Amino acid sequence: VSLHKPEIKLESLKEDIKDFLKTSGWEKKLQNAVYSELNVFPSPCHPAAPPEHMKEPLAYMRKAQGNWEKRILKSLNSMCTELSIPLAQKRPVNEQKELLNKWNEMGTDEPDLSLFRPVYAPKDFLEVLMNLRNPNYDNGEQPSFRTHLGLIQVPLKVKDIPELKEDFSELGLTTGQLGIDDSAQVPPEFFENEHVRVGQKVLAEQDSAAAQQYVRQGCPTALRADLWALILNISNQPEDILYYEQLKSNVIQHDLLVDSLIYKDVKLTASNDDYYFVFEDYLYQVLLCFSRDTSVLEHFTYSSATPPKSYIRGKLGMEEYAVFYPPNGVIPFHGFSMYVAPLCFLYHEPPKLYQIFREMYVRFFFRLHSISSHPSGIVSLCLLFETLLQTHLPQLFYHLREIGAQPLRISFKWMVRAFSGYLATDQLLLLWDRILGYNSLEILAVLAAAVFAFRAVNLMEVTSLAAAEAVLADLSTLKVMPLLQIFLFATVT
Repeated sequence: VSLHKPEIKLESLKEDIKDFLKTSGWEKKLQNAVYSELNVFPSPCHPAAPPEHMKEPLAYMRKAQGNWEKRILKSLNSMCTELSIPLAQKRPVNEQKELLNKWNEMGTDEPDLSLFRPVYAPKDFLEVLMNLRNPNYDNGEQPSFRTHLGLIQVPLKVKDIPELKEDFSELGLTTGQLGIDDSAQVPPEFFENEHVRVGQKVLAEQDSAAAQQYVRQGCPTALRADLWALILNISNQPEDILYYEQLKSNVIQHDLLVDSLIYKDVKLTASNDDYYFVFEDYLYQVLLCFSRDTSVLEHFTYSSATPPKSYIRGKLGMEEYAVFYPPNGVIPFHGFSMYVAPLCFLYHEPPKLYQIFREMYVRFFFRLHSISSHPSGIVSLCLLFETLLQTHLPQLFYHLREIGAQPLRISFKWMVRAFSGYLATDQLLLLWDRILGYNSLEILAVLAAAVFAFRAVNLMEVTSLAAAEAVLADLSTLKVMPLLQIFLFATVT
């Protein structure tokens, strides 16, 4: 339309379009969209690399992930057979009406789930990671790796403290932080007021990259929901709300076996949590819609995982009758609902909450339950955690190892859930600010090591795994930022 206006000249078309993009606000939107893509998709591989390298460059990791997926599917299929229920079926009309009527109070429902069991729990997954080996690698050659005494025995490059200090320089002792009460340099209220003012400016500018840089120092509570949405490039347009409604109608029409797994998971985790039980209905809505969302399948182009397939009855093995199951390709495990629970504090409209969670999942959380060599993948996080402890708290590390209390056995569940359900919510949100700010999950491993450092004196006195677990059973009083700062910037290296 604009091109037909008399003031638009062909010779100045390029400049005119640039001006139009600026004045109409589309320039910022395009910038944010590009920035979002750059944050999510991996940098291009070597042109000669086969396509599976985009998913995971190491063949033994791909194979281990494939075997793990087979195991999960076997567990799911045997549950189907035992309980003689189909993977998916259309709900009878009266059931559809009933579900629609109680959509906002599904928590009041008490279906009998005693026969359902989680497909797997974090400790099952840890056992698999402990058995990972690189077949091309003879441990005898390099003494440096042979001296790694942790549970993870694969040679991946992880950062040391000097590199982490550089990467997380904004967490330094001289930088203002939200979540630190007694910074000597600047009175906290002065920093906070100024930080809020800058945050409001960042929001007014609507610049994703600036927002991402800003939250490295923490988000003011009042601005967090909007800043996270800006970083994740989520705007809640009418078409997004419509998409959510479509997913909801899919839930109403079809009953999936994974629905029962989701119910059971929420009942076992969030419903028993002092912070999150009030959000039970939101969790069902978001997770049931998520299981139907085929757009989630796109993240499998850069995830080491592959979505599981199911065959239409009687057509086993015939590819043209294969469908992804569940439709989003993600089978929930014990604790999965805790990825959503903290977000309920920030977003109160289900469509917006849903989009934020989906984006957090396809950027970050999928890495916590798939086997890969990615620096933010769970294998690297475990190795980083063990290496930090072994290097900086060798006595503690050896002591715990000797008494059969390998530290990773305790910290693994924290990292797999990104600490959700372990820290107080205000502290968890400060931690997740940094995950978004640095576009990395490495901070989880650093925090896990910092927790051990903080409780080192008590841990040196324990004589069993159970006693060590008791010392670390309650993290709800911990303050995340001082722990991270002391561990990273006050540790003598």
